[in-house]
Amino acid sequence: MTKLSDDEDTITMMAVVKDQPHKGFSYVKKQISTALLPHEVLVKVAMTSFCGTDYHIYSYDAWAQKRLKLPLTVGHEFSGEIVKVGDKVTRVKIGDLVSAETHIICHECEFCLRGEGHICENTKVIGVDTDGCFARYVKIPEHNCFINSPTMNPLHLSVQEPLGNAVHTIAHFDVNNKDVVILGCGPIGLMGVDVAKALGAKKVIAIEVKPYRAQLAQAIGADVVINPLQEDVIARVFAETNGRGADVIGEFSGNKVAIEQAFKYLKAGGGMSMLGIPSQKIELDFATEVVFKGISIYGVTGRRIYDTWYQVRDLLEKNLLHLDKIITHIFPLREINQAAEIMGSGNSGKIVLIPEDSIDE
Repeated sequence: MTKLSDDEDTITMMAVVKDQPHKGFSYVKKQISTALLPHEVLVKVAMTSFCGTDYHIYSYDAWAQKRLKLPLTVGHEFSGEIVKVGDKVTRVKIGDLVSAETHIICHECEFCLRGEGHICENTKVIGVDTDGCFARYVKIPEHNCFINSPTMNPLHLSVQEPLGNAVHTIAHFDVNNKDVVILGCGPIGLMGVDVAKALGAKKVIAIEVKPYRAQLAQAIGADVVINPLQEDVIARVFAETNGRGADVIGEFSGNKVAIEQAFKYLKAGGGMSMLGIPSQKIELDFATEVVFKGISIYGVTGRRIYDTWYQVRDLLEKNLLHLDKIITHIFPLREINQAAEIMGSGNSGKIVLIPEDSIDE
């Protein structure tokens, strides 16, 4: 167990910082104060993982330009050990091995008070609105800590947050003995394939254009993999579902054409869970494809706090997932820009990054 000395006011560490308004990250020496708010904790980061949001920040796209205030220590998916606690912390203690719910919520708005903190109207996101975890140490509220069992595979702990996105998306509708389409097989979509199989889906149909990720989807159990650049997705889904269409669709792509097609092959009475974020307006024949079909559409943001986290734990403890196949690359944190390029190429599953204790000169 690690504990900081009481007279240690600051820590010098290496951190991944977005400090310039263009593509790329800086890996720099940075000091972090160990002073804590009453309900705050300091975590020594053991492992962290790369997210699509991090790639948006890396490329500094229109969303990042509008959202971020530079400079910012980035990163939000991680696991680590609590090394210091604020004087009013009660939920966790020094030595606890934790992962983090990355949505910092207010606990006071209408949504928080009715148990829907995942849509808190005052949400801040670690590594987007506050300094993040691509560093050796990070400060977060105690309420964002999820305590892990020390017996769990440490490689899996930092990916529980994105896994929670997949669980939230797939578990919202009953998929047991159902035909399920996973639309987009980036890292979270791949987790969606895994979760659907684990929850008893009869047939999982994965749709993906990148050959690397299509092969991964098949390797973790997708029954059918469709490349929309090579065949008619709508016809193939109907052929695979006795002409009626998919019972449930997990949308992870954010692709305009793919989403518009998906509403055509969603079965009457079916459910569409949507996590992907489109950059273009979606055009639908709303009467025909939504109203008269009696479908349900569910928008997914984050994870239900903390219901989704316990669902994730249950799947991991029962060893129902294939995270060792989904995690395809491990890098030292100093190689963050190389990791970002691989992520952007589509030739990866989940990428895990490991911070180092040594301080560059």
